[in-house]
Parts: sequence; structure tokens; C-alpha cells
Amino acid sequence: MSRSARVIWDDALTSYNFGPSHPLAPVRVELTMALARELGVLDKVEMAGCAPATDDELALVHERGYIEAVKRVSASGRPDLGCGLGTADNPAFAGVHEASALIAGASLAAARAVWEGSAEHAVNVAGGLHHAMRATASGFCVYNDPALAIAWLLEQGASRVAYVDVDVHHGDGVQAAFYEDPRVLTISLHESPRTLFPGTGFPEETGADGTAVNVALPAGCGDAGWLRAFHAVVPPLLREFEPEILVTQHGCDSHALDPLANLMLSVDGQRAAYAALHRLAHETAGGRWIATGGGGYELVQVVPRAWTHLIAELAGHPIDPATPTSEGWRRFVRDRTGEVAPLTMTDGRNPEFRDLSGGYDPADPIDRAVMATRHAVFPLHGLDPMP
Repeated sequence: MSRSARVIWDDALTSYNFGPSHPLAPVRVELTMALARELGVLDKVEMAGCAPATDDELALVHERGYIEAVKRVSASGRPDLGCGLGTADNPAFAGVHEASALIAGASLAAARAVWEGSAEHAVNVAGGLHHAMRATASGFCVYNDPALAIAWLLEQGASRVAYVDVDVHHGDGVQAAFYEDPRVLTISLHESPRTLFPGTGFPEETGADGTAVNVALPAGCGDAGWLRAFHAVVPPLLREFEPEILVTQHGCDSHALDPLANLMLSVDGQRAAYAALHRLAHETAGGRWIATGGGGYELVQVVPRAWTHLIAELAGHPIDPATPTSEGWRRFVRDRTGEVAPLTMTDGRNPEFRDLSGGYDPADPIDRAVMATRHAVFPLHGLDPMP
């Protein structure tokens, strides 16, 4: 399906580093790029660098006072709890502004490539920092690069942008940035805020004219239930909204092995979600697709495989799940982390699901979550909430 795909990358993107004990370890993107390179995935895309986002670009989403506060922390390395830096989630570190601005600049470079037509699809796997708020860092996130990409697109004249967030955590910062803006449809599928940070993302949070959409899934939800929920909500809304560009966030912390959350997806289920979003980008947004990474804290077994599948899907050359990981990459993983790498690109799962059109079960907590979302927002889009 893809005509051209661009991967935004600079080795300096790994400088976004909260320290050796922090869950958001930059080695996860280093291992991703190494695996994609070893499997020949990067040979099928255009590689491009990026520049840090400027203060004016950051101010599309963030208060200038906040940007200045982050710069002061960056220069000194000292905490500033007023801007959210110096907590366990968001430790202060010297160079935090420069590292964060570069990630933001990478997502802006992806947005620029797709908006200007030099690439049909573009991805920044180091991005997806969707919790950062207008004036504070939150949830491992300092500058909200997906929101900045969307705000930049609106500045260029885009009239309808859709954002789909499949991270296990609610995409609260992006929702907050556009909650009253009917030009932006935000859809987040996440573990219920009753059991997971950030405690938001209930179906009743509907924004302007139903343009904030939240699917709050119960802990323990696996591939079949997650994909059932996705297909019951995302395709009909994207078809009705008809975005000019689709922006997606691909946190892979929904995986069963992730240490910070409680969903039970496999790499195979996540791969199926990437393929579905690719199809929807072509069906609803003329093929214009901007993707980012996001959360993901199983650094060896999950993140590199998931995001290599994402890049391959974006390139239009999906990887057979049975493909072995390369011996060279497995050695690199051992040398870099001391861990034993996975042998193949699959978890051995067959992520089939039953479509909601066949009827729903009111006793099933996943179906109840889906129907709560459909009842909250479908009528606001002229859609029937019933299957």
C-alpha cells in the first residue's frame, strides 16, 4: 500500500535518559533500530535526520514559562517541582531540554514530510511522549511531541486530524491539548483508569462534539478482546470523521510482559493493530500517516520486535511473524544488556477476534467497555451505537 516511508532518526535521540534505574530506558530504541537494520527493514525506507524543535514550535503546545523552566533545569541539572521535573517519574537531568526538544523535532520532521508530500508515511519511534501537559512534565514525558505534530499541522492549514493512541496508558496530554478543538479527533484505547495511571480516560470524557474518544479496557484484556474493541470503535469513527492526516501513538506497554501495566497482548496482536491502522490511513486519510513510539518497558523481549514490525508495516513490507531474529542482533543484545534475546519475531499467537457486529455480551467486561464508549460518542457523530 505504501508509496514512500520515512524513518526519522538521530543517534542523539537516545540522550533522553532519566538514569539507569528509570523504566524508560533509551536502550529500547537503540535495540529497535539495530533489529530493524539487521532484518533489512531500514533498507526499505528513507532515513532522515532532524533538528531540535525551536521555542516557537514548542510554544504551539507548551507555555513559554514552562519551556524556560525546563531550560533552567537543563542547564543546572537541579529539580524544579513546579514544572514537574525532579520527581520519581520525571527526574531532573542536565540536558533535558535539548534531549526533549530533539524528540519533539523528530516528530515535527515526520509531520512536515507527510504534510509537504515528500513521504506518504513517517515515523519517530523515539517519540510518543503523550503525557506531557501544557505547563508540566508528567508520566516520563517533558514535551508532548504527538500534540506538537498535530498543532503544527493545524498551523499549516489542516482542518481535520485524527489521533489514535494504542498505548496501555491514556493519552491524556494529547486529549487535553485538543479537548475543545473539533478539528482534532483523539481516540485512546487503554487500560481502565480505575487500575492504571494517569487515572483519566473514561468514556464520558467526550470533548468538543464527541471528538475525544476513550475506550477503557479491563485489566487482563488480551489480543482477541483488544482487537474486538479496536474494530468496534476506531474504523467507524475514522470513516465518519474523514481526517486529512492520521497520527498514531504506538506504546507497546499493552504487552503481557510489560512490568508497569496489566493488559495481556502479544507482539502478534500489536502487529495486527499496526496493519489495521495502516489500512485505515489509506482508507480514510489518503494514505497520510504519521506514527510515533510511546511507552514500553520490557526492553528486550517486546519493544524492539514490536516497533520493528511497526516500521516494516509503515514501509509496506510487513515481516512474517515466524522470521528469526538475526544472530548478530542477539549477540548485540547480550553484549549491551546481558539478556537473552528472543529467537523469532512472533510470540506464537494467532490474534483472531469476533467482530461486535455479531452481537455483544452484556456480561462481558470488554463488551461493556466498548458499548460505554459507543453510547457516549457514536450519536454525536451520527452513528448508531448498537452493533
